[in-house]
Amino acid sequence: MEEKKEHHSGFISIIGNPNVGKSTLMNALVGTELSIITSKAQTTRHRILGIVNGPDFQMVLSDTPGVIKPAYEMQSSMMNFVKEALVDADVLLYMVTVEETELKDEKLFERIKKSKAPLFVLINKIDLSSQELVEKTVAHWQSIFPKAKVCPISALTGFFIPELLELMIELLPLSPPYFPKDQLTDKPERFFVNESIREQILQRYEKEIPYSVEVSTEEFQESPKIIKIRSVILVERETQKGILIGHKGNALKQVGIGARKSLQNFFGKKIHLELYVKVSKNWRSNSQQLKRFGYQN
Repeated sequence: MEEKKEHHSGFISIIGNPNVGKSTLMNALVGTELSIITSKAQTTRHRILGIVNGPDFQMVLSDTPGVIKPAYEMQSSMMNFVKEALVDADVLLYMVTVEETELKDEKLFERIKKSKAPLFVLINKIDLSSQELVEKTVAHWQSIFPKAKVCPISALTGFFIPELLELMIELLPLSPPYFPKDQLTDKPERFFVNESIREQILQRYEKEIPYSVEVSTEEFQESPKIIKIRSVILVERETQKGILIGHKGNALKQVGIGARKSLQNFFGKKIHLELYVKVSKNWRSNSQQLKRFGYQN
């Protein structure tokens, strides 16, 4: 009789400042675009789980919002997701870029130091740097976190990603899987529709618009060949609504075209997408609205 192999499962949390490449790393490890990536800060607002499955392991990765000082209620909720991810972690990934040598949040630094979870300090974007600067940055972070494994990586090009995956698998505790083995994430389909539309807005609009926006998918009807979707984009002011829609609705139309292409790739089906814009004053500071959008329990 064949001996049953031991199974390892664990939670791995990716933490760091905005724009260090956390979502790019998550997508590189999971092998699909679960987290939206743009050059703007605060692209990730939620804690998104990505699940990597092997025959004898399951790795549950948490992509978290970039660490910021909260300016309003929604940002406080975003930072709570980071704290939760720190508490849950079996392995911690703290991400910085090659240029980063400062800890912007002393409290977070102390939490990381006190954590009993094995720590990797990942120095990302080395493809944009020199060998000399990489070595200097490695030495700097090794002096701050003496017990950590400091690894230069490029999440974008895939440098050291397979090796990192192997190192993390070795650290997973003995445990049955937490999720079904064919599952890639804990989020429902509508979440990815919302994120895809928000990604288009982040890419196409300037200043305050992308940060004032939330998306709610009110209809998601799937049939064998097509998915019919109706989504509402919420803004905080009438002026923002006008900018978002644009002259003769052209700006909103471009958002719809971009989101539809992205969703067709994600779901592998034809997409019929209807978009509407509504004003919900100060939703980012409204507890009821924040609960509705999953920022608060």
